[in-house]
Amino acid sequence: MTSLTAYAPSLFTRPFLRHLGEMIVAMLLGPLLIGPLWPFLIPDDLLARADVAAATMATGMVITMSVWMWHRGHGAAATAEMAAAMYVPYLVLLVPWWLGLVTAGVVTVGGHLLMLPAMVLAMGHRAAEYVTHRPQPARSGPWAAVLDRWPTAFALLVTVDNLVHPRPLPAWTMLVLPLGYLAIGAVRRTLRPRKVLATQLTGLAVSLLLVLLATVSSGDTSLYLIGAGWLAHAGWDAWHHRRSAVVPRGYAEWCLMVDIVIGLSVIAFAAVTK
Repeated sequence: MTSLTAYAPSLFTRPFLRHLGEMIVAMLLGPLLIGPLWPFLIPDDLLARADVAAATMATGMVITMSVWMWHRGHGAAATAEMAAAMYVPYLVLLVPWWLGLVTAGVVTVGGHLLMLPAMVLAMGHRAAEYVTHRPQPARSGPWAAVLDRWPTAFALLVTVDNLVHPRPLPAWTMLVLPLGYLAIGAVRRTLRPRKVLATQLTGLAVSLLLVLLATVSSGDTSLYLIGAGWLAHAGWDAWHHRRSAVVPRGYAEWCLMVDIVIGLSVIAFAAVTK
């Protein structure tokens, strides 16, 4: 195993930060994907306790993080160390909570704040795994198919409420779509040459026009315009995904599915409420 000291000069380079960002995203998915299951497994009075709430929150984060690390090809030891980095901050704060020295809020907030440096230390302990590129291992079978389409699976998970309970959205939400592309393109420096930026600004102008039309329209017409705007952006996403342009292909795929679900749900709401 290579020590943190040996790799200290190269820590916080792009590969290391990319791995850290992936870990954080995977960790944050825990409460979103696993959290809704806890009320079915644990009584509400127990979930209200700080120690139980901390344990369930950390466990959800560990599950999603472990899946991602397995997908990335990390070994059991590295995964176990990262899991410990997520549990230990809560355990450290639960001791004074059990003694009545701190509040439940301190445990929840403090655990989150301490988790990030703990993750960095765990990554630094195996720096060689994170400062060098680790190609994803070849996989086969059903899991490989799911992992290959993880942006689609994630999009369907975050929009499941829209599928079950279609609802309207304000017209201004259509501006989030083109603004997101511009922001990501600016960060990634993929808005050049000028025609690329011109295309993105044209997309923003079209979205703004739809927003204005939906705002001055009333009733079902407004909802249909909003739904059509989201669906139109799905085509925009497909074009960018096919050409791997401006935004990462994973983001374009995720956005494509989100746009389709939300667009159809808004139109379904308008049709049902006639």
